[in-house]
Order: sequence, then C-alpha cells, then structure tokens
Amino acid sequence: MEDENKSSLSLENRKMLTLTGIVEVISFDDQKISLNTKLGNLSIKGESLKMNKLDVQNGDVIIMGTILSMIYSGKNIVKNKENIIKRIFQ
Repeated sequence: MEDENKSSLSLENRKMLTLTGIVEVISFDDQKISLNTKLGNLSIKGESLKMNKLDVQNGDVIIMGTILSMIYSGKNIVKNKENIIKRIFQ
C-alpha cells in the first residue's frame, strides 16, 4: 500500500526532469505542463518544454527543456490509471 503513493522528481541541470507517480497529463505546451501526480497537481513552467518519454502503465515522464519552476498544489489525488489511457486514445 505504501508503494502505491510513491512518487519521485529528479531535475538535472534545469534541463531534464524525470518524474514517477504520474497519474494523468492534464495539459502541456512548450511553456507549461500540468500533471496530476499521486501527491497532488504539479505545474511545470519553462521554455521549449518537450515530453521525451511518457510511460502510461508505470506513470513515468521525462521532460526536456529549460525548467523555470515546479509547483505542487491540491491534495493527494489518485485517479485510476485507466483515465490516462482514455485521454491518450480518444
């Protein structure tokens, strides 16, 4: 049960952000990415942002670009992983 809410965030030289525990990609463009994680909503702002990897089954994301800020908000929100798949394949 404890592993269910596990999440990590690793930022390398403000250029590569590796995340785990992603539940849903809410929105993204080259300046802002909004994610729903197991620990709440995460807003990432930057320049030339690109999602290099999105592993829906494991909830892993790698974001490349210049990271300017990362802000968590909201409560711990855990949605069914099925929602990610539905959004991607709509």
